[in-house]
Amino acid sequence: MITTNNNDRYFFYLVSFSFVLSLAVVALGAFTRLTEAGLGCPDWPGCYGFLTVPQTVAEQQTAADYFPQTPLEPQKAWNEMLHRYIAGSLGVFILAINLMAWRQSSRPKLLPVLLLLMVIFQAVLGMWTVTLVLMPVVVMAHLLGGFTIVCLLWLLRLQLSSPLVSMVHIELKTVSRLRIVAMFSVVVVVCQIALGGWTAANYAALVCSQLPICEANWQQLFDSKAFLLIQPQHDSYQYGVLDYGQRVSIHVVHRLGAIVTTVVVLAIAWLCWLQPALRSNSLVLVLLLTLQIALGVTNVVASLPIAVAVAHNISGLGLLVAMVTVNYRVRRCSQSSLCIEQPLREDQSHG
Repeated sequence: MITTNNNDRYFFYLVSFSFVLSLAVVALGAFTRLTEAGLGCPDWPGCYGFLTVPQTVAEQQTAADYFPQTPLEPQKAWNEMLHRYIAGSLGVFILAINLMAWRQSSRPKLLPVLLLLMVIFQAVLGMWTVTLVLMPVVVMAHLLGGFTIVCLLWLLRLQLSSPLVSMVHIELKTVSRLRIVAMFSVVVVVCQIALGGWTAANYAALVCSQLPICEANWQQLFDSKAFLLIQPQHDSYQYGVLDYGQRVSIHVVHRLGAIVTTVVVLAIAWLCWLQPALRSNSLVLVLLLTLQIALGVTNVVASLPIAVAVAHNISGLGLLVAMVTVNYRVRRCSQSSLCIEQPLREDQSHG
């Protein structure tokens, strides 16, 4: 870890803690969605007009008077408010990261600012998730926003801690090729995560219960309208508004995307394995991919157990973080002459 004084160490620890907290926020967000607690509080940022879940008889009566169409379910409301409390705490820590970053000229500035902007946008998406009653495009964007914050925090941590990667005996064209493939792999993984978010937001996770693709005649049922981001207005999108064929279409595309993602991740893992300095990254990619596939299969055969579904979200995020790490290391390598095999001068080769 690169540190010059205690203040730098404290800054690094703050970023590291915020990264761990962001993982907790994503896990809680997945748990909230899977327990149908996304509308556990029908208003935002409070809950039935209170800063916390109504507890006394008087508070519950007030909640019933103001929201007669949304009966209070305390467990769901607490799930939602816990997620909001932890997410709000993360926002405070990211604000602190910005304050510390700008107090010292040598500290990174861009990533902290991007993080702060993302947190603000994520809060807006959280509000829209409630006010637009779980509109799928908002729910998916909220998921991607959370994943983006985690990745930005991880990148900032890498920037503060990673020494310059030294990958000797690699030609410049090899590094450039690896960088292109790594960037393409990130795009593929992000698209697959977005498909997973779209599947969950439209309640399409359980429409196919057999492997490898689907028991339904999905070729005839396929409907491209299932992927329209802006859907017709509804009073609520909870439990989904698409028909069976459209949900099957979403589920099948997500599975086909998983096949493509598997091939791409294995390809980049193999290329990383060929470079000694990236072999640990290669192993991490393969392990996370294997775990993600196993969890995805378990979701299908066991009808989406909550613990497994949450783990599926987190392992998908882990795979994205691992891909971001590979991209970071290869990019650092491509910017350094240490990564390029330097040809021997004629006097050295004979000396």
